[in-house]
Amino acid sequence: MRHLAQPLELSSGDLAMVATAVSELARNILVYAGGGTIDLSLISENSHRGMLVVAQDEGPGIENVELAMRDGFSTSNGLGLGLPGTDRLMDEFDVVSEVGVGTTIRAKKWAPG
Repeated sequence: MRHLAQPLELSSGDLAMVATAVSELARNILVYAGGGTIDLSLISENSHRGMLVVAQDEGPGIENVELAMRDGFSTSNGLGLGLPGTDRLMDEFDVVSEVGVGTTIRAKKWAPG
């Protein structure tokens, strides 16, 4: 990931936040969907450059996204910090989920400047 993000000049702290977000999204994909994909890419929007993380699965979907984004909510007896914590680590975070179809999460971390 460091090599991919090198042109962005992200700080080591920002890289750690992206790595933690990717790790949490991968864990969720395995626990809740049994598998899926995570793609990392560089993006440019207007004058901003950054990194895009797209996590996708074809699992059961999230029944109530708003509830799943609340601290403390968990369907697996965990701490319930995964999705809301990942949201806080990234600059932009969007969840699209359909029950019985799957979930796609798009998260962005923008480079300074």
